[in-house]
Amino acid sequence: MAGAAGVRIEHLVTSGTFSLDGGTWDVDNNVWIIGDDTEAVVVDAAHDADAIAAALGGRTLRAIVCTHAHNDHIDAAPALADRTGAPILLHGDDLPLWEQTHPGRAPDGTLADGQVVAVAGVELTVLHTPGHAPGAVCLYAPGLGALFSGDTLFAGGPGATGRSFSHFPTIIDSIRDRLLTLPGGTVVHTGHGPTTTVGAEAPHLQEWIDRGH
Repeated sequence: MAGAAGVRIEHLVTSGTFSLDGGTWDVDNNVWIIGDDTEAVVVDAAHDADAIAAALGGRTLRAIVCTHAHNDHIDAAPALADRTGAPILLHGDDLPLWEQTHPGRAPDGTLADGQVVAVAGVELTVLHTPGHAPGAVCLYAPGLGALFSGDTLFAGGPGATGRSFSHFPTIIDSIRDRLLTLPGGTVVHTGHGPTTTVGAEAPHLQEWIDRGH
C-alpha cells in the first residue's frame, strides 16, 4: 500500500511461538514496515530478524517500535537492533513482560501516549491502549489513513485478555475511547491475521462487551 510522498506500508508474516503463564502456542505474526526507499520503521520485530532485514534492504531503520512486550512480538528485536543500529522503543508499563524474554537487554527508549515517531515525512502517533498488556500501544498514521493496532484490536474484536497482565474492561475502554473514535475509513493493520477498518469494527462493540472477550 503506497502513501504520500512515496511512503508505503509493507507487510511481512513471520512464524514462531508465543509463551506465557506456562503455555506455548504456535503463532503467525504480522510485521509492518513503514517508510520509503531511504528509511523505515518496523512495527513488531517478530521471530525472524533475517527476514525483516532482507525486507528492509539497504534502507536506514529509524526505530523498532514494539506494540507490546509479549515474546512473539519482540523476540527478534535485539538481533534486528544489533544488525541495524536502530533503537528498540517500548512503553514502560510493559517492561515486566519484556524482561521475561530479554532479561539482559533493556529497550533503548520508551514510548508515551501522544509521542510522535516520524519516518519519511510521515508521523506515527503513539496511542497508549492498555488491556491486552499494560503497556500496549497502537500507532496512528493519519497521513496514511492507517492504524497499527498490535494485539489491541483485530478483525472481529479485542485482543485476548485471559492471561497475566491483561484486563478485559481495560481493553474495551481503550478500543472505545482511543480507536473507535478515529475516522471510519482508517485501515487497521493488526498484529495477527487480516486487516480491517475502524468502521467495520465499531458497530460490534456492544457484542464484544456482551460476550466478554
